[in-house]
Amino acid sequence: MAALTACTGEPGAHGTPRESGTSRARACAKGTFTWSPVTTRDRLTGVSRPERLGEGGGALRNPVRRVCTPVPSVRADGPAPPAAEVLFSLGKVAGETDSEAPALAEAGDTWAFTDPGQRAPALGEGRVTPREAGTYHQYAGVREVSADFRHTCPDGRTVSGRAPTWTADVAGVTGCAERPDTALAREAARHACVPAETDAEPPSPSP
Repeated sequence: MAALTACTGEPGAHGTPRESGTSRARACAKGTFTWSPVTTRDRLTGVSRPERLGEGGGALRNPVRRVCTPVPSVRADGPAPPAAEVLFSLGKVAGETDSEAPALAEAGDTWAFTDPGQRAPALGEGRVTPREAGTYHQYAGVREVSADFRHTCPDGRTVSGRAPTWTADVAGVTGCAERPDTALAREAARHACVPAETDAEPPSPSP
């Protein structure tokens, strides 16, 4: 099973987003954010090996193995506000944080979306039991949300950066003989079903 080479963010030594303490201390207060259009995509986080079920189907027993660990990440080219404040602003433009407050510190509420230490969802939850014979695999994923930002201070200083994070964990099951109907299911099939395809009969030679 191949592993993904790129996941959401790059964890630091303790599994939290890289964020400079000196940059946090020097970031200006009362700045304003400007965001590029928000992009979303489904990111595969785990997939099981395919297993064949007989007539009537049954429970799938192969574990869902992790191929990606999503980690919120805030990167900037200079002094920037704390990661939670950046994610709060991103959440407002992405529709994930319902607040009119100018900053998280003034919102009087918290959201999982604004937590820079948010842990990846557990794998293997929401398992489905197929009711028909076939070769099946399970998969899991998250909805990645990201955008570029510019933070402008009252004195005109600016800092630019990027903030990818995730929301809405997803789980599903599909068969190797089926045509996947989503990008996430297609990516899972590429991981799970390619070994099974090597066992197929070779094509007949041309006359």
